[in-house]
Amino acid sequence: MRKKIIFTFILASGIFVFISLAVSAGIDKKSKDDLYRQVELFSDTLAIIQSDYVEEAKPKNLIYGALKGMLSSLDAHSQFMDPDTYNELKVDTEGKFGGLGIEITIKDNMLTVITPIEDTPAWKAGIKTNDRIVKINNELTRDMAITDAVKRLRGKAGEVVTLVILRESEKKLIDFKIVRDIIKIKEVKEARILEDGIGYIRLVEFAENTAQEINNALENLSKDKMNALILDLRNNPGGLLDVAVKVVERFIDKGKLIVYTKGRKLTQNLEFIARYNRPLVDIPMVVLINEGSASGSEIVAGSLQDYKRAIIVGTKSFGKGSVQTVIPLSDGSALKLTTSKYFTPLGKEIHGKGVIPDIVVEEGRIEPADKKEADKEKPEDIFKELEKKEGKPEEDKAKSYKSDSQLMRAVDILKAVRIYSKK
Repeated sequence: MRKKIIFTFILASGIFVFISLAVSAGIDKKSKDDLYRQVELFSDTLAIIQSDYVEEAKPKNLIYGALKGMLSSLDAHSQFMDPDTYNELKVDTEGKFGGLGIEITIKDNMLTVITPIEDTPAWKAGIKTNDRIVKINNELTRDMAITDAVKRLRGKAGEVVTLVILRESEKKLIDFKIVRDIIKIKEVKEARILEDGIGYIRLVEFAENTAQEINNALENLSKDKMNALILDLRNNPGGLLDVAVKVVERFIDKGKLIVYTKGRKLTQNLEFIARYNRPLVDIPMVVLINEGSASGSEIVAGSLQDYKRAIIVGTKSFGKGSVQTVIPLSDGSALKLTTSKYFTPLGKEIHGKGVIPDIVVEEGRIEPADKKEADKEKPEDIFKELEKKEGKPEEDKAKSYKSDSQLMRAVDILKAVRIYSKK
């Protein structure tokens, strides 16, 4: 027993020395003294557990458990990763994997859906932004880290994942059975002229090829005589920071600040400047956002809003604007630590606040004035049904956007802007 206590004391002393060295730079004496007192409390607790707990506890498990608790107490995105979890993070995720197609985070201490990705199993099943995931395969998600949740959601394609969802807007629990599928995402989902030269690009993620896809879309729309643009970022959960920056610089003058990060250290303070040589700055523009627009989407919307380059339409965005740095540790584990936050060019903080639209338009569908009359089956409808079965496109497919209230408001705004700009 004496040997165990001595070993624990040595272990705790080692942690004490490690923390002392780690914080020696940049912390005043008062803070150091307070930290030393708390570390002494930690070492005392560790020694008591080792000597008095009903079963012998492995020091590694105790330390890992303490580190997980320590990091989770900071914010929803900081995390201690054991070697296995860290190795999974390092695995290239560009290949095929079985999943549901949802972006998740911790919000109000609950596992929360940022957005379902369009045309994935989660989207088709009816998962919505801000749904709270209460259970995954009958396992409660309370205190479950994001990486642990992702492990359970991903897996072999074709297998069923059961979810219990709390949908607060409806005040009820909903059961879902969703079959995993291979997740393939096309970043630019749609790019076309809607009407009167108004171009429309729907961007669902910021990935490696997004900048090139945006270039191709803009080039094609310009050939079709585009004179205004709607950039749809609704339910876009973000992605790569540098790609979001590249999207913004397509629409603002070279040399302008796009976004900056700010942390406690000077090395964490970074500025991202527009460097694109041929930006599109001479046509009116609207950006559509909603509560499923997060991270990179908020950087794009916030920057274009600050420069009055685009009118932001829709509902308030999600509010994910912090930067996490992965710091490897000596035994193969790692810390994922929030080290800075994003700010728009005018200094607006994104994290926890989101981007507020210039014109708030709630989501909804526009119904015909006389719905009953519209719902009546007409003789010619039989031809439409036959065309569907034979795989022929419907004549009115190109006009389907007119039932989208937010999109139609964006179209009206751009028409008004063009009228007044001519005057």
